[in-house]
Amino acid sequence: MSTVATESSTVLHLTGPVLVGPEQEISGAWVVGGRIHHEKPELPAGAEIRELDGFVVPGLADLHCHLGIGDDGEGTSLATAREQALTDRDTGVLLIRDAGSIIDNSPLQQQADLPRLVRCGRHLARTRRYLRGYAHELEPEDLPAAVTHEAQRGDGWVKLVGDWIDREVGDLTPCWSGEDLAAAADAAHAAGARITTHTFDEATVPLALDAGFDCLEHATGLTDETIERAAATRTPVVTTLVNIDEFETYASQGEAKFPAYAAHMRRLRAGRYERTRDAHDAGIPLLVGTDAGGVLGHGIIHDELDELSRAGLTATQILEAAAWAPRRFLDVPGLEDGAPADLLVVPEDPRAGHGTLRRTRHVVLRGDVVHGH
Repeated sequence: MSTVATESSTVLHLTGPVLVGPEQEISGAWVVGGRIHHEKPELPAGAEIRELDGFVVPGLADLHCHLGIGDDGEGTSLATAREQALTDRDTGVLLIRDAGSIIDNSPLQQQADLPRLVRCGRHLARTRRYLRGYAHELEPEDLPAAVTHEAQRGDGWVKLVGDWIDREVGDLTPCWSGEDLAAAADAAHAAGARITTHTFDEATVPLALDAGFDCLEHATGLTDETIERAAATRTPVVTTLVNIDEFETYASQGEAKFPAYAAHMRRLRAGRYERTRDAHDAGIPLLVGTDAGGVLGHGIIHDELDELSRAGLTATQILEAAAWAPRRFLDVPGLEDGAPADLLVVPEDPRAGHGTLRRTRHVVLRGDVVHGH
């Protein structure tokens, strides 16, 4: 990831507690030169010290976000994509994995006041099997080369659309064969990248697991069998429960022409909480994603956390899915000694109730207070 950061001249005293991990905390910390220090370091001569009081947690992560897709489904200007990123930042999201954009949003990585950005390039989809204009649309014989190309354009990630409505069948079906998915995964891994897939349908998940995909997006089609398989391989699922709640809208829109599809989407929506809870209980790493951009607006991370609570996750488990686990997965530091100071200061212990994350006192990015009082 080629994010350009500036070193802050601000010295912050975090009075703590500082939550380094789910079961690890320290009483306080310091921020000097844009980095967090667990012990008080030598301070610059004449430094002005600002105290920030409250519980300190890593900046939240959104692992399924689209910067550069507008509400109309069109590519935005870079200035609008920046505004989207600022909206996310001010809700506490300081790490974004962009899960496909119509525009080249890589210049946002050079802007030090924006969240750290890991890019997937552009979606790859089967011809006429996805939202019009969003993706590079192609046929199976062209898929490996397209994966290689996107791996070179992004930051170690490729995003494939694994299933969508098949209008001839009248329902969700996989867009690719198992052989196609295996070839795509092989191409991504040969290029030094990881590969993930959008998947709603039950039939796609085992194909992606067979092919060695590194991640599953949405994964509404998980079954008892594929939950067990994904847990065994520790294949993460990126939750997008706010978006899955919209399945009723999609069902209503398609019901007259595609009644089987409508019924299927309603079943998937109805099972979303139970499936999420079962996946978590089985040991599948859950990673928070909002699917903001396009259908959904930005700044909805806390709505997604509320959905995880409705699915039965505790406040600590929610914070794990929203902060610590995504950072480990993307190899981005949290609040370790010497790490970049990307953090939130909140009034109460978020392990006792995730709602305090909505009431963030301070958002600190690269050592600067960028939002809050």
